[in-house]
Parts: sequence; C-alpha cells; structure tokens
Amino acid sequence: MHTQRLTLTLTALASAGLLLTACGTESGAGSATGTGGRSAQPEPPLTGVRWTVDSLTLDGKKYEAPGDAHLKIGKDGRAGGSFGCNSVGADVTIKADTVEFGEPLLTKRACMDESRMRFEKSVLLALGKEKLTAKVDGARMTLTTAKGDRMAFTSRPDEPDTPLTGTKWTVRAVGDAKSAAPLPKDVADKVHLTFGEDGKVRGNLGCNDVTAKAEAKDGRITFGAPATTRKMCPGATMATERRLLKLFDGPARYEIERNTLKLTAADGTVIDASGAAK
Repeated sequence: MHTQRLTLTLTALASAGLLLTACGTESGAGSATGTGGRSAQPEPPLTGVRWTVDSLTLDGKKYEAPGDAHLKIGKDGRAGGSFGCNSVGADVTIKADTVEFGEPLLTKRACMDESRMRFEKSVLLALGKEKLTAKVDGARMTLTTAKGDRMAFTSRPDEPDTPLTGTKWTVRAVGDAKSAAPLPKDVADKVHLTFGEDGKVRGNLGCNDVTAKAEAKDGRITFGAPATTRKMCPGATMATERRLLKLFDGPARYEIERNTLKLTAADGTVIDASGAAK
C-alpha cells in the first residue's frame, strides 16, 4: 500500500495551533482500576484509527462536516488528516485523556467550495493551542475544549486503497511540494487519466486526449513519450495542459491513500487526483 505522505508547508493558520511540535506517547488507556480491586475494561484505542469528522459544535452551534473530513493520530506521535480542503499533519502529545496539538502544517490549496474552507478554518480556530479532553466510546470519539467547543468523530472499518490500474483518476489540483491550486473552472472535472493493465495510460489533459506507455513499479511510474490530439483551446486550458504534460518528462513518483492519487513529476510538479473505479 502506498500511503500518501504529507509534504506540507507551514501557513499563517499555524497560529491556530492545531498540531503540536513536541512528540509524545499515548498513556493512561486501560490503566484505571475500578472499585473492589478489579481492573476496569481497557479503553478503546485513540491512536491508529482513521476518525471521520462528523461535526463541530462551536459556541453552541453545530456544523456538519464535509464527507471526507478525517483525522488519524498515529502511535508514533504524528497526526494527519483533512478538515474539508487542505491536508494537515503534525506531532501530537497524549497524556491520559488529554490531547494536545501544536502548530499545523498545511497545504495551501484554495478549494472552490467555500463551505469547506469555512469549516476548515472553524476547526482550526476552535481547537487553538489549548489541551483537549478526549473521550472514546466504541466507534465514537469526541475532542472537547475547556470552554465546551466540541468535535465529534466516528471510526469506520478500514477501506482498501483504490487500485492504480483500472481506475479513472480525475485531476483536482496541480502544484508543487509546497502548494496546490485547483484546476480552472473550464477544465474542472474534465482532466482525467486511466492506467490500463496493458501498460498504457489514457486520458484527457483538459483540451487534448493523451496516450502513453506507463510502467508502474515500487511507487514509481516510467512514462513513454505522450501522443496527443492537436486541438487548440483557450489560453488557460492550454496552460493547464502544458503543466500536466510535465508528468511525462521522466520517472514520476506515485502515492495512493484510499481514493486519492498523488503524482510527483521529475521536475517537482505535483498532481492530485481522486479515483472512481470504472
């Protein structure tokens, strides 16, 4: 499985203090003892679980989360996820039922859906630099601030990563290691790539169709020279196409997490795509 590594850049939102710079380890789970000298049942795990964000309650008002918002706290003291738009990652300290996050590292994608951006910003502002109280009850978790703001989560069974081949990958953003920008509106949802079992990739770059050899092995794809149609399109569309063609200039790295594909071209161009099995 190729897990998408978060190559992130610190932004001004770091002042919101979501994710911590000091590593820690989880402690306290299952250590409490009940009355009568009997040990209490071990608490469900907080770490190593992909928590889907259900909602945020801020100043008494409840906001529903975007469907793909999530948080995962690793046993190595690292946390990562997304609250609607950008990828977020950092270190985290857990002591008993207290969780402390520090400065967030975020991508700088500007999502077209304003409601996602508002929810993301609200989460960062709500969590702040304070300690949070965590409560896990089976498949549910809550993180609560001292003043009562609360995030609710649900854990779901792990889903397998979408396969590279046989999947229609719709390109959502293009950028570099530090930032990503959504595709222009006139080509959004039109740019796609499909890697076939025959060792070729086929798709559309926003204007022209493209075909090329593509051999995937050990997290890398070796492309052949691309063959494209020769249509001419408006300026912004052609500019996007030229950026996407950089993918074929040399071996590219690829990473898949669930239904998200990240392609990194030889020159550092990064392409983000979401997948749907054909």
